[in-house]
Amino acid sequence: MTSHVPNEARVIPLRPQATRPQATRPQAARPQATRPGARPAASPVPPERRPPAAREPLWRDLVGDVLRRERLEQERTLKEVAEAARISMPYLSEVERGRKEASSEVLAAAAGALGLGLGDLLARAQGELVRLTSRHTGPGAGRGASGARFDGMCLAA
Repeated sequence: MTSHVPNEARVIPLRPQATRPQATRPQAARPQATRPGARPAASPVPPERRPPAAREPLWRDLVGDVLRRERLEQERTLKEVAEAARISMPYLSEVERGRKEASSEVLAAAAGALGLGLGDLLARAQGELVRLTSRHTGPGAGRGASGARFDGMCLAA
């Protein structure tokens, strides 16, 4: 029996994440060479006083939320949608909860069972991503390094 360990190297953030401070070992005090007029180095902010870094939502969570919200708005059961999509009910449940990375075929089947196209599903998930990330980024959200507005979607498999 094998245990599943997520491959963290496969997650590509859409925005750079704050770097984590590396643990430092205590070193013997060394005399610091100073230049005339040089300012002393600023002491780093202790980790307990830093604001928590906002995490980017995972694509599978966004897609699952859209599927579940649409199913509940239609007042349909998980069993009904799974049968119409010809996928297992436990697997659809896992997809809705963001526990599984569904293939495009499974997503298209689930969307179709709900009367949506794959493009509709992905557009709604992208809208949710923009809504969630713009809350955390403040003014200038959705702008590239040059300041130009972008409304792109990034998918990786």
